[in-house]
Amino acid sequence: MRKTVFRAALIAATTLAGGAMLVPVAATAQVGQASLRGKITSQASNPATEVSAVEVATNYRRTVPIAADGTYNFASLRAGTYRLEIKLQNGTRNSDAFTLNVGQNAGLDIDLSAAPATPAPTTPKGANEAPADGGAAEGAEGEIIVTGSRIRSLQGGQVGKNITQRLIEQLPQNNRNFLAFADLAPGVRFVEEADGSSRVQGGAQGSNSVNVFIDGVSQKDYVLKNGITGQDTSRGNPFPQLAIGEYQVLSSNYKAEFDQVGSVAITALTKSGTNEFHGEAFYDYTDQKLRDRRPTELFPAKIDKVNSRQMQFGGALGGPIIKDVMHFFVTYEGKRLDSPYDVRPENGVLPSTLPAQYQDRFGSYSQRFNEDLYFGKIDIVPTDADLIEFTVKYRRESGELIGTGVAAPETATANKVEDLRGLARWQHTADSWINDARLSYEDATWGPSPINNGNTQLFQTILRNGTSAQRTDLLRIGGGSNFQDKGQKGWTVQDDFTWTGFEGHTIKVGAKGKWVTLNTLEQNLPNPLFTYDTTLNGPGGFNDTVPYRLQFGAAVGSTNPRIKSDNFQFGIYAQDDWDVTDRLTFNIGLRWDYERTPAYLDYVTSDAQRAAVAPGNYPNLNNADYNINDYISTGNNRKAFKGAFQPRLGFSYRFDEAGRFTMFGGYGRSYDRNQFDFLQQELTQGTYAVRTFDFIGANTLDPCTASPTCIAWDPVYLTPEGRQRLLAGSVGGGRELRFIRNDLDVPYSDQFSLGLRSRFNPVELEVGYTHIESKDGFAYLLGNRRPDGSFFFDNPASTTDAPDSPFAFSPPGYGAVLIGTNGIETSSDAAYFKLTKNYSAASPWSLDATYTYTEAEENRQFGEYFSLDFAQLADYPVLRSSGVPRHRFVAAGSVDTPIGVTLSGKFQIESPSFQKALVSRSVPFERVIIGNEVNSLGDIWGRRQLDLAITKYIPFGFINDVSRLRLRIDIINAMNDRNYIDFNNAPADNTRTSDSPTIYRERVGYSIGGNQPRTIKLSVGFTF
Repeated sequence: MRKTVFRAALIAATTLAGGAMLVPVAATAQVGQASLRGKITSQASNPATEVSAVEVATNYRRTVPIAADGTYNFASLRAGTYRLEIKLQNGTRNSDAFTLNVGQNAGLDIDLSAAPATPAPTTPKGANEAPADGGAAEGAEGEIIVTGSRIRSLQGGQVGKNITQRLIEQLPQNNRNFLAFADLAPGVRFVEEADGSSRVQGGAQGSNSVNVFIDGVSQKDYVLKNGITGQDTSRGNPFPQLAIGEYQVLSSNYKAEFDQVGSVAITALTKSGTNEFHGEAFYDYTDQKLRDRRPTELFPAKIDKVNSRQMQFGGALGGPIIKDVMHFFVTYEGKRLDSPYDVRPENGVLPSTLPAQYQDRFGSYSQRFNEDLYFGKIDIVPTDADLIEFTVKYRRESGELIGTGVAAPETATANKVEDLRGLARWQHTADSWINDARLSYEDATWGPSPINNGNTQLFQTILRNGTSAQRTDLLRIGGGSNFQDKGQKGWTVQDDFTWTGFEGHTIKVGAKGKWVTLNTLEQNLPNPLFTYDTTLNGPGGFNDTVPYRLQFGAAVGSTNPRIKSDNFQFGIYAQDDWDVTDRLTFNIGLRWDYERTPAYLDYVTSDAQRAAVAPGNYPNLNNADYNINDYISTGNNRKAFKGAFQPRLGFSYRFDEAGRFTMFGGYGRSYDRNQFDFLQQELTQGTYAVRTFDFIGANTLDPCTASPTCIAWDPVYLTPEGRQRLLAGSVGGGRELRFIRNDLDVPYSDQFSLGLRSRFNPVELEVGYTHIESKDGFAYLLGNRRPDGSFFFDNPASTTDAPDSPFAFSPPGYGAVLIGTNGIETSSDAAYFKLTKNYSAASPWSLDATYTYTEAEENRQFGEYFSLDFAQLADYPVLRSSGVPRHRFVAAGSVDTPIGVTLSGKFQIESPSFQKALVSRSVPFERVIIGNEVNSLGDIWGRRQLDLAITKYIPFGFINDVSRLRLRIDIINAMNDRNYIDFNNAPADNTRTSDSPTIYRERVGYSIGGNQPRTIKLSVGFTF
């Protein structure tokens, strides 16, 4: 009685509070939900009338009718372990338990036309295998046995991989980032950078094209570049791993539900409480005593290990609030890191060649990092037709931010990350339709700031080879240079409506509306930067007294430097999963997305900026190859992009009745978005700008000529008063001018896939081909032109002059003119082979292996959004991609041994990276970009790593019958591979010298970036 009253109250409350959410307004899809459909054949005298899917852990139940032809359709189920309850005219039949994964589109046919088997109580539950033809198998008391081989895939053309809870729990890893296993999917890399940050990369595209959906809600970062909020230059994790149930990685060809993603789409499901109380806790630890020496602690001389420490800890608890009706789940994870990094010159220049007063700045140091992650969830099942969920996540980070390179420790940045997200979801199910409504809130901030203030000095040298030369950074000391406060905050309403009333069709329509405020405060170089050409005094000298350039940030007028934009996003889609026959399935979809960014659309170019590039003041643009008026905004000549129509087509065809062999393929177009971090720079230059002044006679490579921004050096510029004098004495104050094209397009990718899946119990094989092209990526070009309007000094007959960008030809009193436009392109063709053997109680071992061969090209290297070497993006050559290895093999597996120990491992190996460099030649008169593979490990491989884990479970029979203690040892990089990341990229450097002993393509220094030396990590935990 109490349960009935409680359910009635919940129905009334949720109807009043969220009734408007039931209507399909502003929302996105049931991303991450599973589906199950098939046919039930029953006796004519005892027909099946309806079927229920019952979640074993919670008794969460969904019931659908069985059509006259025996078909049924569960269009949206959360991933989990289920059993089917089939209601017949006379009696009920039940299946044993089976699992549906995140995003799985499964098919299951059941034949009940034969009489139930005679009860056989001695037969273990679930022990019988299904017949090869997919017919019904009978267990004890006529139970229907459902095995993995009976569930067929209806995935269509998507290419990817499901990462199960077993993989997350058992595979070795270093940082408890649940995304670390995404690279088991074809064409996906999980990259750990030198500064300890990590990112997911798909194909030849950058990480900003990735999107992660957690419980169906996008985690997209609209401001910064690493795809999801909080991951830009952060050693932290986006979500507590204890809260992730499982996730799906899609590297190609999505359905229409997915939005704002150009490369990899990841859909994750969070854990929920069950009808029993369960919890766990863990503690991981390692330090310098448990690791091998890093190469920089061995070469050129053996030194003591730099202090390093890693502590990770946390716990989770879930259970019933009201059995079968309401459940809760909460978790916390903390991270405390002290990580080593190295300070050393670029391109192999020896620290000993610098004066003695600077040599103690080089060496190995340690930096700290702290992170706290919280997650909570309540789910309510007030009726058999309703599911209500409330979730909240909070992430907080602090510490130091500095990576291996030329920057000394005092230049470090204090990092700050906060990320709060909340979600309310209501799913209502009827006989022939399902409505899934979500309301979510987000508030994410990223705020680096200098730890120390004061003048900053950057020392450079010039590496020469004949007529070619290249700058090389040696050392950076003094104050920090990074002060920013960026983030996003707002609300999202999503709704998806699924109709199953048409035979053979599952039709989905959905929409998404988002009101999000994007904000940036960017004050680069709050501490002035003085750059020195140390070769100024000739061979053997070291100039550290007269800089050739001064750069510093300063306010422009009294305008508020914080930029805000109240963006509106809207997306709508329709999709039909059409079972044409019992073997052929089509996935046909179309989506359209729209975004309005007022900061860009309503921006008005200031009078001062207009005047700076006006013909009378800057005639260099009169004969230029672009029209500056295409970049001048009046506040009403910019329109939001409305052409983001995205067809998504996929198919799967089963060659045999049991679905042992399936062909699949598809095509999809997917629009992403222009990062606000690019767009806001146009506004930032009008409120707080970096000022640049060059000094006469101090630059041996690119000397400047007298102008308002090329002046004689005066030591007074080392003081704030002197720099203020510079600003007052120049019309433009040496600040850059940035303009963005008025008819800006939106980046997109076209994706094609074709492959074959096959099942040979217990192994599944997949072979396929993918082609992905991305276009209209954003970049800034150099808008400066020479007096005749040309970009290069066109003098092919010259034997002394080499082509150079026209930096010296800026508008009087101003720095460079930068123009933002579209044009970055990538292309990748990949062939892959994937093998999967899933873990089961009857066969307690698993194996996942993926080999991918990729031919990838790009016209700009990863992260090179500032393209200042040629006049147009079309002038850049299309070369092999720098961020995509040709060959990549990843394998992961685990096995339960008879002595209660689980062994697991992950192995990855890939071919060498490809690096590119700019070369200017006077004979012939040209400027080219050349590329080559680095020499890497000295063989054909570029990166290799083997990780192992040994886990011992000890039952202790306390609290409940599943309570156990976990003891674990992770061996990271068990073979102690040294995956060097820094290579000489100066094509002019072909001569070994005492101060630069390496040449082009060779390893410089001993940094191994995010790759650790052999490390032992100790873990203890318990579950109940």
